[in-house]
Amino acid sequence: MFSILVIASTIMMISFIVMILASILSKKTLVDREKSSPFECGFDPKSSSRLPFSLRFFLITIIFLIFDVEIALILPMIIIFKFSNLMVWSITSIIFILILLIGLYHEWNQGMLNWSS
Repeated sequence: MFSILVIASTIMMISFIVMILASILSKKTLVDREKSSPFECGFDPKSSSRLPFSLRFFLITIIFLIFDVEIALILPMIIIFKFSNLMVWSITSIIFILILLIGLYHEWNQGMLNWSS
C-alpha cells in the first residue's frame, strides 16, 4: 500500500514539474506590434483613421450574403419535394427563383457585378 502511494506521488510530482517547465518554456516574451494593436485587418491603426473605405467591398459582401442565404433556402426546398404538394412546391419555387433573378438583374443593372472597375 505504501509503495503505491510513493509511486503515485512521484508520478504526480514529475508531471507537475513537467507542466511548470512547459509553461515557462512556452512563454513568448517578444511583443509584436501587430498583435498588440486593436486591429489586425491590414490597416495601420497608427495612421489617419479617416481613410476612404471602398463601397465596392461592402457591396460584394452584401451580394455574397444574399446568395449564401439563397443556398440555405433552396436546399431544404429540394429535400421537401417528396413530401409536399407538387403544385404548391412548384409555385413557391418559381416565385422564389423569380425574386432572386429580379434581384440579380437589378444588381447587374446597377453595375455591382462589374469586377473590372
